[in-house]
Amino acid sequence: MSSPRDTVLSVRNLRVYYGTARGSVRAVDGVSLDIGAGEVLGLVGESGCGKSTLGRGILGLLPEGAVSDGEVLYGHQNLVQLSRKELRKLRGPDLGLIFQEPMTRLNPLMRIEKHFEETLKKHEPDLDKSEVRRRSLETLGKMGIPPTRFRQYPYEFSGGMRQRIMIALALVLRPKLLVADEPTTALDVIVEAQILRILADLKREFGTALLLITHNLGIIAEACDRVAVMYAGRLVEEGGSREVFAEPAHPYTRELLRSTISLETTELHSIPGAPPNLINPPSGCRFHPRCPDVMKVCPRKFPIPVRLESGRRVECWLHGPADEIPPGTGEPLEREEISVADEA
Repeated sequence: MSSPRDTVLSVRNLRVYYGTARGSVRAVDGVSLDIGAGEVLGLVGESGCGKSTLGRGILGLLPEGAVSDGEVLYGHQNLVQLSRKELRKLRGPDLGLIFQEPMTRLNPLMRIEKHFEETLKKHEPDLDKSEVRRRSLETLGKMGIPPTRFRQYPYEFSGGMRQRIMIALALVLRPKLLVADEPTTALDVIVEAQILRILADLKREFGTALLLITHNLGIIAEACDRVAVMYAGRLVEEGGSREVFAEPAHPYTRELLRSTISLETTELHSIPGAPPNLINPPSGCRFHPRCPDVMKVCPRKFPIPVRLESGRRVECWLHGPADEIPPGTGEPLEREEISVADEA
């Protein structure tokens, strides 16, 4: 956990709900986390668990109809309470975002040169043309893009190079916080490794605080200082990457790790079922319908977050607190009893 002195971002009880004809989708439902300067926090979980919504909610990039509350503290400002105009001023020089699909974010009719000129001039209008060019080429060079390609169009680049251009566009303004949403999706392992090295350089050279959103547990293990595991809009476990991977405390984390394929894999493993409907999530612990360690208390009472001796935070009745578990509900719950408990 980051100390108050070097914390760049502090999120407290953030909620993001989407309005639909069937009711409110609780995409992010009471999330708290901190990210320090020069720290990489990995956010992992299945599709539909709220990871991208959390990243966009932090930056205030939510669609019409979304409602958010809680605190997203950056410096002395709560980003949730800022206007769109105030947030736009912070994005770029303070807050950056790397999107999943670079080709949909780069204008196919604009040269790469023009993308950088537009980005820099918008936030630093006093820069002259030579300084714009120097900053742009310097940042692209760090991404491995030669100056000879500065005047080319996006379609003239491979997927991996377009992703590096997107990272460079986010970095040219030297943000203090960067949200990277699946930055290596659909890229081959060689390009993926290159991008991971770039992210490591960011941390070392600029002291950038990075929230790395991904499905890939291998990336989390290699690139992140800490990991936050998200399920059904909640953070169910958070701690140092090494500790979480060596000894996962939450059954969901353990099952995710068991589902990872490696060179030692002899048979495939998957988690039964699917993430719940966030309009009407399960009672109590949201993972209980799929959990191999479900107890009688799990569908009856929402788990209370606890801090383990290692410093990890976990939201699971397996770890107590014991005095909050009603008498007679700490025993295992048989699978056929789950639907009955949900109806009770």
